[in-house]
Amino acid sequence: MHSFHYINSVLHCEGVDLESLSQEVGTPAYVYSARTIRDHFRALQKALGSLPHRLCYAVKANSNLAILRLLKEEGAGFDIVSGGELFKVLKAGGSAGQCTFAGVGKMPHEIEYALGEGVYSFNVESEGELDLINAIAGRLGCKAPIALRVNPDVDTPTHHYISTGRHKNKFGIGLDRAESLYERAASLPHLKIRGIQTHIGSQILRAAPFLEAIEKLTPLVQRIQARYALEFFSIGGGLGIVYQGALASGDAAWWAQESRGEKLSAHDYARHILKPLEQLNLPIFLEPGRFLVGNAGVLLTKVLYRKETPEKNFLIVDAGMNDLIRPALYQGHHDLEPLVAPDDRPLEKIDVVGPVCESGDFFAQDRRLPRMEEGEHLAVMSAGAYGLVMASNYNARPLPPEILVNGSTASLVRRRQSWENLVREEI
Repeated sequence: MHSFHYINSVLHCEGVDLESLSQEVGTPAYVYSARTIRDHFRALQKALGSLPHRLCYAVKANSNLAILRLLKEEGAGFDIVSGGELFKVLKAGGSAGQCTFAGVGKMPHEIEYALGEGVYSFNVESEGELDLINAIAGRLGCKAPIALRVNPDVDTPTHHYISTGRHKNKFGIGLDRAESLYERAASLPHLKIRGIQTHIGSQILRAAPFLEAIEKLTPLVQRIQARYALEFFSIGGGLGIVYQGALASGDAAWWAQESRGEKLSAHDYARHILKPLEQLNLPIFLEPGRFLVGNAGVLLTKVLYRKETPEKNFLIVDAGMNDLIRPALYQGHHDLEPLVAPDDRPLEKIDVVGPVCESGDFFAQDRRLPRMEEGEHLAVMSAGAYGLVMASNYNARPLPPEILVNGSTASLVRRRQSWENLVREEI
């Protein structure tokens, strides 16, 4: 479900012609659909129905201030993993009191900053972190609100880099140790037990792992609730999106790939988890990130060169792995769509690669695509999550701009970085 579609063979984001936009702002450039983000947020809200809940957007997925402001206006809370993300939430008009602070390596100055701003809760991931938060809160003369992140040892069908719910992962506290650590937290004078949290991974497209985690944690939640009057149970995020074949509809279907990605809708996700959660009689927090913004963004790029060799044919484009690292890091699939797609284009098998000096700098390998020529533009689809937030200046390449589309209006929400910006902090 997104707002990218072809009109008269030209790709649009909502009411904006992306071919014209690419010529106006240049490439590479990120473009986001405000309507898609709102639609996904509202669909998940609706699917959860009357269950007492709060959706805390996972800021790490895309931390552009305009997107944070949009979600704040929709009523979202925020899941943050650094002091910098809290700073950005506050700059976007959000409140620390609507933030849960996760992450295995919170630093003392971040903890102090979050306490000073009134963060709703820290998701604690180790005994050492518990002691540090207690000490800092004592020095500041306050009580720090905490929840323990409990690791339920649930296997997830996702990339091993983004699986977080197994005992072998660095995240959370083992289910066998959680109760004793809650007892320790209750004995520390500067802590307030506020909830319990879990998160089993990202880009999960089956409901079964979520349900398994909830069922494994339910007895613990009930015991902790009886002893410490919990205010919430957070089941984390992880709901995945369609990366493959997401645009295969209407007049784009003529060349779309035969294979399709799995899909788990907000309705189907909620249908599987609602019953056990309703029985807990406790407010439920969810931390969606990719689900809200992933299919809401594209990376626009231009074909620089065609290169043909006896072994392979290449399209060399002006976007690179420094702009979008998912294909290189996670072997992630992204559909590629020509911005202008007339019906008579022949298909060809080709690699789409960037200009960065790495063989891992590619967006597609041996992909069947409509033939494209030098100077034409294409969109790297489903690039709204873990795109610019994971970008770098590798090869001294400036970061691309970001544009937010709302209806027929395209607004620049981050300027293109200049060469001067590359050296501004250097001495």
